[in-house]
Amino acid sequence: MKWRVIPLEIHDAYTNMGTDEAILEHVRDGKTEPTIRFYRWKPSAVSIGTFQSMEKEVNTARCRELGVNYIRRITGGGAVYHDLGGEVTYSVIAPEPLFPHGIRESYAFICDWIIAGLKTLGIEASFAPINDILVQGKKISGNAQTRRQGVLLQHGTVLYSTDVKRMFSLLNVSAEKISDKMIKSVEERVTSVSKYSSASIEETYEALLKGFTKGKEYKQGSLSGEEESRASELARTVYATDAWNFSR
Repeated sequence: MKWRVIPLEIHDAYTNMGTDEAILEHVRDGKTEPTIRFYRWKPSAVSIGTFQSMEKEVNTARCRELGVNYIRRITGGGAVYHDLGGEVTYSVIAPEPLFPHGIRESYAFICDWIIAGLKTLGIEASFAPINDILVQGKKISGNAQTRRQGVLLQHGTVLYSTDVKRMFSLLNVSAEKISDKMIKSVEERVTSVSKYSSASIEETYEALLKGFTKGKEYKQGSLSGEEESRASELARTVYATDAWNFSR
């Protein structure tokens, strides 16, 4: 099986999520190969899981004030702050038979690629069911998944650096949780590549690329014109709309 790898790109939240769904549709229809994609978010963004409430989870007024996008994913999970300089995001989109059947097992299967990438930076990480990766007991990666019409889509983040105070300011959390004590508590449970390595964010991406492609037949590629058009359409008509983002 030959994979298509789309090298690191930077897009706004609507384009990022529209692109993931456009690829899913094209993989489903047999129009493109199983795909691994790397991306970052500009401007920074907050994404929520498909079953969450934007009004309950996100301080949208603060997001608008700071120029931060907010968006609903098609995958589950919780609210995530995607900092432009603070993470590398990936997506894996391929027919379900390429992965173990069980949810936990398929998470572990793909998360092993992240672990292999981190290892090339000298960072020893481990899978923590159901969908996290830890370094020395602290979370460095969170992941989310959906399966649609025979296609598995998993995307997730690898933290390069963290700004917990800024993250809290963009989420609807109590004043108590924004206290110095709570911020320190979160910082003790979350970690990032920059704490263990002098690698740049670009070098972190290169390491992840090695981990994701190890043992695979692959080619570096890009979206087809049809995928680009569909991604743009989804970004405009779905992901940038209040109808989608405030649908729960």
